[in-house]
Amino acid sequence: MDEKFLSKIRTKVINFLQSTGIFLLEFVKIAVLAGVTIVLVRHFLFKPFYVKGASMEPTFYEHEYLLIDELSYRFRTPERGEVIVFKYPDDPTECFIKRIIALPNERIKISEGKIIIYNDEYPEGMGINEEYLPTDILTIGEKITTLGDSEYFVMGDNRPNSYDSRRFGSIHYSDIIGRTWFRGWPFSRAEIFHRPEFNF
Repeated sequence: MDEKFLSKIRTKVINFLQSTGIFLLEFVKIAVLAGVTIVLVRHFLFKPFYVKGASMEPTFYEHEYLLIDELSYRFRTPERGEVIVFKYPDDPTECFIKRIIALPNERIKISEGKIIIYNDEYPEGMGINEEYLPTDILTIGEKITTLGDSEYFVMGDNRPNSYDSRRFGSIHYSDIIGRTWFRGWPFSRAEIFHRPEFNF
């Protein structure tokens, strides 16, 4: 076989291998970078959460897929009305989703379907109006709780069917994973969430 012809074939093969190698190297670089980015976002910014149970209906239904904002509470404290995901105090391997009702150093009284908050601004107590709840839902139970420096009182929006601070007590700031930020599934209910305004 002609030497020039063989030389051309060898050159083409070498060029092909080199170009393929460069492509594979770039692909690996992009894949690694993407993987690192996903891990950083997953562990430091947003965490997926799958709703189980009916305790937050009608705000969240079972099988809905949420993104939890893990960054905000690194710069500020949680606020009343925000829906959070936290580690269940009696079993940290379980995660619950509830709404913050009372803040650190406040006293909360639940009686006859009403919620009264006592704090520095309202030392005599003031009832809260939860406009995000259906009008026919009452907060059942009789309870008075005084919260510590880093404690929060949380409840589900489905008050008659929620296992929350009325049963297991307050939660500590260190147990909070983050606040609900976005509902991605189902698409028909996709939504970015904001803290509701509380009326006293």
